[in-house]
Amino acid sequence: MTLTEQATERPEVRGVRRLSQPDPASRGRGGQRFLLVGLTLASVYSLFPVWWLIVAATKDRTALYQSNGLWFSGWHLWDNLHQVFTYQDGIFLRWTANSFLYAGVGSLGGTLIALATGYGLARFDFPGRNAIFACVVGSFLIPIALLTLPLYLLFSAIGMVDTPWAMLIPCLINPFSVYLAKVYTEATIPYELLEAARIDGAGELRIFFSIVLRMMTTGGATVFLLAFVNTWNAFFLPLTVLRGKENWTLNLGLYNWTGTRLESGIDLTGLVLTGALLSIVPMAIMMVAMRRYWRSGVTLGALK
Repeated sequence: MTLTEQATERPEVRGVRRLSQPDPASRGRGGQRFLLVGLTLASVYSLFPVWWLIVAATKDRTALYQSNGLWFSGWHLWDNLHQVFTYQDGIFLRWTANSFLYAGVGSLGGTLIALATGYGLARFDFPGRNAIFACVVGSFLIPIALLTLPLYLLFSAIGMVDTPWAMLIPCLINPFSVYLAKVYTEATIPYELLEAARIDGAGELRIFFSIVLRMMTTGGATVFLLAFVNTWNAFFLPLTVLRGKENWTLNLGLYNWTGTRLESGIDLTGLVLTGALLSIVPMAIMMVAMRRYWRSGVTLGALK
């Protein structure tokens, strides 16, 4: 054996074994399995109440208390729907219209105000802009429950309690929507485009309504959807500022039906469950119809 062969020959060491390196692909598959299990558990946790509500809405009063709560026992959905729509002269339909009024009109007006405010904070330089934005960020950290009593006292002083305006005016002002609108404006509206429009002779209002709003469709849809869901699910504010049944929202009306059993002994549990199932249908339709907008809107900040 030559010296070169001896130098290049690897000596054998007894009792020593080389450790194999873990396969990156196997580690990736393990992480994917863990993520899949977590998403599956989260989906089951989220869909479980909806499934229970669907099953309960198909039962009569006897089966509701004596049968398995997670499976069907007869089919009385159409009877329950008829009772919901006819009970108390169809007051449920009035509550549904009120909820659409407060959530639809309030969210639409609030979205327009939020987009205009966010656009102003993002693309105009004026004294105190940073201070105003700091107040906006700090204000949406305050729980709405802390503002309900001051709002009630204010509306009571000006005679707006138990009127639709007591619900619509708070919906028009949403600091969190202003924050989202500012972020979207900074990501989608370049300064050069605005300067070019001004050079061409366009005024500020025309720039906002003709250019900015069209480019802010995705952000505006996301802001509107969040505001709509928040107003539709509102409970404490309408409980405080609305007194008459004709002005109640769906949540407040169903809450009143729940307490009827304690006051008069009439069990309206079946009506409450069926009404609760109907109350989530508009939001589900809204989420599906605006899926293209909110899916791209929630990822806009990550792609900035």
